[in-house]
Amino acid sequence: MTQITQMERGAMRSVTFATSDSKSRLWTSYGLSGIAVLFLLFDSVIKVLQVGPVQASLTELGYPVTLAFTLGVIELSCLALYVWPQTSVLGAILLTGYLGGAVATHVRIGSPLASHTLFPLYVAALVWGGMFLRERRLHALVPWRR
Repeated sequence: MTQITQMERGAMRSVTFATSDSKSRLWTSYGLSGIAVLFLLFDSVIKVLQVGPVQASLTELGYPVTLAFTLGVIELSCLALYVWPQTSVLGAILLTGYLGGAVATHVRIGSPLASHTLFPLYVAALVWGGMFLRERRLHALVPWRR
């Protein structure tokens, strides 16, 4: 059993969760996170290696090509925090900021909505969906009503 203490109307309240999550829930969380991690790993590595399509993309987005390496290292750092269990929530928060910048960039240049502008939100949904299924403490922050 895991015990979490919450603030409710100025009074401390303890909530107890069973730690034996179902295997399907756990594997679903790993699947969602795995898809996001594989995509973000691929994306960061091609930026660090500065392959041709990355250079063309940065130019199209209005960024200097010299930023590719820096963006790749930032993304890899956030991803490393996300996959390390003790810092996974911090990593998810930092990845959310990084992906939010990608949305802003695509909005700024007028990219197509569903395929380009919202794509970082799809990745963020995978990141947080996997985290939410795996990390029971997040349920206190995002209470779903039944």
